Amino acid sequence: MFGKRIKEIRQKSGLNQSEFAKILQCSQANVAKFESQQLDLSTAMIVKICKAFNVSADYLLGLSD
Repeated sequence: MFGKRIKEIRQKSGLNQSEFAKILQCSQANVAKFESQQLDLSTAMIVKICKAFNVSADYLLGLSD
């Protein structure tokens, strides 16, 4: 579920994967892997995404709408 949510957050923010990666201080390849759920999110990355895009961890992980 988190992959779908990350892609949704990125697209609603009007960012491509490279721009999103720059904000999160990771690679574009990692963003692609997060979106396809080939790479799990670390706790630190969950916190970065939530703070940078003002979303809750519950939302990001699919535990709430």
